[in-house]
Amino acid sequence: MFWEKEIEYLNREDLDNLILIRIKDVWERCKRSDLYKKKYAGIEGVHNFDDFRRLPFTTKQDLRDSFPYGDLTVNLDDVVRMHSSSGTTGNPTVIFHTKNDLNEWSNLLARSMYMAGVRKSDIFQNIMGYGLFTGGLGFHYGAEKLGTMVIPIATGNSKRQIWFMQQMKTTVVHFLPSYALRLAMVFDEENIDPKRDTNLRIGMIGAEPHSEETRRKIESLYGIKAFNSYGLSEMNGPGVAFECEYQSGMHLWEDNYYMEIVDPESGEVLPDGEWGELVLTTLKREAMPIVRYRTRDLTRIIPGQCKCGRTHRRIDRIKGRSDDMLIINGVNIFPMQIEKTLMQVDGIGTNYVIEVKKDKFLDKINIKAELDSAFLKNNKSSPDMIKCKVMECLKSELGVNPIVDLLDPGSLPDQQGKVNRVVDLRGDVI
Repeated sequence: MFWEKEIEYLNREDLDNLILIRIKDVWERCKRSDLYKKKYAGIEGVHNFDDFRRLPFTTKQDLRDSFPYGDLTVNLDDVVRMHSSSGTTGNPTVIFHTKNDLNEWSNLLARSMYMAGVRKSDIFQNIMGYGLFTGGLGFHYGAEKLGTMVIPIATGNSKRQIWFMQQMKTTVVHFLPSYALRLAMVFDEENIDPKRDTNLRIGMIGAEPHSEETRRKIESLYGIKAFNSYGLSEMNGPGVAFECEYQSGMHLWEDNYYMEIVDPESGEVLPDGEWGELVLTTLKREAMPIVRYRTRDLTRIIPGQCKCGRTHRRIDRIKGRSDDMLIINGVNIFPMQIEKTLMQVDGIGTNYVIEVKKDKFLDKINIKAELDSAFLKNNKSSPDMIKCKVMECLKSELGVNPIVDLLDPGSLPDQQGKVNRVVDLRGDVI
């Protein structure tokens, strides 16, 4: 059932009891894998939440070291699918699923989409990559579970995307935030207004960090409600957490995932409301349970209950990753701070890149941002006036003075898939 009212509105005490039952179950199940036999050797058992929080963390490196099959807790004959996260060095992290695992994942996506307002009568255009990347297939099967018609168009060919939206009367779309902004530029080039000339009403955005300002810009450009989605391949993919109609944080489905927020340095579990690193445990996965996984994603548990009445706690939008923070002459800066600021300034387009380099032993930030052609046509602001505004806002937000270069629209490379906004010339691309 895609709307699981009994689970979504379960009182907190009963939900905590359910979580603890499943924690004890996953503890017994995970010890069938080579990874956890070694990691938990000598640990007698888990009887309560405190016992569980004392277990060692699982890291991405643990998963790489157990490649390919050291994480499995079922016979290989029972595995029906494998997904893999992208990796640039060493073994990738691979995730295995039984038939029941896939069914549970589909249920979570159907539950999430239904919560955001998607119904059987909708037409769903899935502009996400299919294959080892989990984003496309996760939403695809969730929408089909709902009974919604799916257009599995995948990524690329923006004019074709628009043609299908208009011909099929698409009402719901799933795309990367960065691609949503690029596609809006193609709409403008084709003299097509998505608010007037399409039937779009709901957008699902995720798979890359983005600011609230970017979300609101997408909503304004398309005339839709855009809902934030959170997931990662190690936890199946999308559908770990999702926004309800109030868009005030993402409900993390606690009947399937146990969450903790920890201090990235000490590993100490933090109370609700404090920002830290999200740590997750799968509670129902058969083929490959993962215990206390360090996601490196920075968020917080939002205190209090949502106005929608659901008891599953909410996480805030992802502020960044603990490993993508830039240290500029001793000042900590997250790329999302820069995006948030850029998106607030009228006249700035949707494409930008952040370069970090050394100059006479000092760190320098160079922000290259495209101008918004539509704004320049209809306003008297000069590029110099816009640049002054950008520099003023960035100084206020960051506490440092970056170099700002404003470029003509289309000057920066058009990146496909998840975009790399930061080029650290002191090291590697983040």
